[in-house]
Amino acid sequence: MTYAEQRQQANQLRQQISELRAQLRELQAGVEPEPVADYEFTDSDGPVHLSQLFGDHDTLFVVHNMGKGCVYCTLWADGLNGVIDHLQNRAAFALSSPDSPETQATFAKERGWRFHMVSHADSSFAEDMGYTSEHGFEPGVSVFRRTDDGIVRVADTSFGPGDDFCVVWPLFDLIPDGPAGWQPHYRYS
Repeated sequence: MTYAEQRQQANQLRQQISELRAQLRELQAGVEPEPVADYEFTDSDGPVHLSQLFGDHDTLFVVHNMGKGCVYCTLWADGLNGVIDHLQNRAAFALSSPDSPETQATFAKERGWRFHMVSHADSSFAEDMGYTSEHGFEPGVSVFRRTDDGIVRVADTSFGPGDDFCVVWPLFDLIPDGPAGWQPHYRYS
């Protein structure tokens, strides 16, 4: 297959993906919101409730992160840090992990992370949101809305290698052999 033929077929597939994303947005827009409790977390200043994480926004992203021990979660957080200003222009943002606030603060400083971090260690938040398994905590993101009646979850999805939430995967897909078994690391030589 010539480069031009491959490019034409790839563009057709990308158009199909774009159309599927539009269908997914439409499906998500029609969901009946799920009421959730005003969970209590801990951050570096002490207890903080889910309702407080909204700040001036009515929409909130909460990333379900497995903590400092997960190199993949670190990869996603590194990428999200790069777009945090853009995200927070549209909605509030927080990253939740089982790590203590002290561990979170130290790791965030090492990585240059600028987003709000909260510990869900003493709550059922991750489990209630569906981000635990027999292996422990699982990564993903939930989107919450603040309403007159309380807090509701309007969307969520898991994170995993190859997803759209980490820019390295779509870029690696452009390399002829793809990721080729690549694994993230905390540091590269």
